[in-house]
Amino acid sequence: MSFQGFDDPAGGGDHAARLADLRGVMRGQDLAAVIVPRADVHQGEYVADADARLAWLTGFTGSAGFAIVAQDRAGVFVDGRYRVQVRGQVDLAQFTPVDWPETRPSDWLRAALPQGGRVGFDPWLHARREIEGMETALEGSGIALIALETNPVDAIWPDRPAPPVGAARIHPDDLAGETAAAKRTRLAAELQAAGQAAALLTLPDSISWLLNIRGSDLPKNPVVQAFAVLSDTGHVALFADPTKFDADLRAHLGDEVSLLPHDALGSALTDLEGPVRVDPGSAPEAAFRILEGAGTDIARGPDPAVLPKARKNAAELAGMRAAHRRDGVAMVRLLAWLDRHDPAALTEIDVVRHLEDLRRQAGILDISFDTIMGAGPNGAIIHYRVTRATNRPLAPGDLLLIDSGGQYADGTTDITRTVALGPVRADAVAPFTAVLRGMIALSRARFPKGVAGAHLDALARQFLWAEGMDFDHGTGHGVGAALCVHEGPARISRAGDVALEPGMILSNEPGYYREGSFGIRIENLIVVAEARAEPGRSMMGFQTLTLCPIDRRLIDIAALSADERGWLDAYHAEVREALSADLQGDDLDWLIAATAPLA
Repeated sequence: MSFQGFDDPAGGGDHAARLADLRGVMRGQDLAAVIVPRADVHQGEYVADADARLAWLTGFTGSAGFAIVAQDRAGVFVDGRYRVQVRGQVDLAQFTPVDWPETRPSDWLRAALPQGGRVGFDPWLHARREIEGMETALEGSGIALIALETNPVDAIWPDRPAPPVGAARIHPDDLAGETAAAKRTRLAAELQAAGQAAALLTLPDSISWLLNIRGSDLPKNPVVQAFAVLSDTGHVALFADPTKFDADLRAHLGDEVSLLPHDALGSALTDLEGPVRVDPGSAPEAAFRILEGAGTDIARGPDPAVLPKARKNAAELAGMRAAHRRDGVAMVRLLAWLDRHDPAALTEIDVVRHLEDLRRQAGILDISFDTIMGAGPNGAIIHYRVTRATNRPLAPGDLLLIDSGGQYADGTTDITRTVALGPVRADAVAPFTAVLRGMIALSRARFPKGVAGAHLDALARQFLWAEGMDFDHGTGHGVGAALCVHEGPARISRAGDVALEPGMILSNEPGYYREGSFGIRIENLIVVAEARAEPGRSMMGFQTLTLCPIDRRLIDIAALSADERGWLDAYHAEVREALSADLQGDDLDWLIAATAPLA
């Protein structure tokens, strides 16, 4: 288990000196600038300590962003989730926060290098599509992107941690709902139909899903860090550290999976006969260059496991529902415990630790991400992570935003509740109610085949927009089944262009954030399912997986429509029925009161 620690995740250090050292390396290689992404060779959102180059260099620890370092300036590019956080983490005398994607890296580079110049990047840490887009945007500027043979940050990082070698394990077929052999055969048939000889898989969650394995290389994400080549015969060449695989797991993989060391990937790619499917949106630029250098025919196309993985089968959905029942019990016990305590006697860390204890009792293997426990103004930091330095005592009148989740053997959870501590502050009621109404609107949505997340995003924002408010993050992300808590390709956001299909699990999490005051977010996980429709027409909707009451003290009941009140009462009745048998005493009494019909 790798539960949350409370030290500075960037590890401290002299970031000004590190920046100066990096500029020295740049001068030695005649580089006008260097790009430092928050990415590893798998383009993952979560990275091991060995790959946390952005945090080590700048101090910024968010899960998305990058830096560009020139000789006279250094920008840290972050989206709306991190614009408060970044200002509190980086040395503003050395690094300038840059609003991204409003400011594109190409625009920043044109301003920083008006005479042109060489801009270095590590080709293993950027996807092909990203590099192509930047090259197009830089045309005519005199700026050239230079693929580097070695990473310049690694050259100045003397105590860089070793790569992870966490043990891998079998994910049982009864939880997966399909054998690995059947998955390999199914995806190989797709390659055959497309006339493709093989596919390069670079996403660890795709590989873990395909082979029915799980790992411990990354905290909170049960994946095996590996590359794989799937052939049109169903054979898989798996490139990973062999020490992660014991005899039982090797037997599980079987003869149709060849286990090879990581450093054998380059020569294997050189020897492949094409066409080879490679995903330009996720495969590293370096892999494309190896294949192109060998003259191999490349078929650009999506990772063949991404969509099948997103469409959860009956066994995966059953596991997710079971995990959410256990997780709901832990959450109810936490909220009941909070209401029984004087807020002033607790801190954010106290609540995080108690919630982790309750999830341990519920059978957790790990948390699914670092708990966001934001009291008062800390709740307005969208991806706030409490440390000993920032740990805030709770106070009557605060809002407490709790965004957390668990990794269970049979499912992954992600839930946010915002609760009032003591007396309810009047200025929070209207935005809380608007957020709740948006969450309900999305929960109740019905839509035809072909609708994507971008078509639905406004449903969750409409009541905030009506009051001149909004939130600077997506409304929902995909969620894996006993896999990564953030999963592609579907999402609910203005950029969500993948059609929603039955079995896809997404979060439904509108919010509102008043900097320096409070934050509000309400999040349930929802699954796409067939919905009632007139004859001859197919419709879909959502079923809610998350089981936990929503704080009624913060709701302006008069602002809810009859349908909205009906939805909330029905949801609370479902929560009460699902969880009551596993609660007792004061916790059960709290649940009954918290889920009573609205007055």
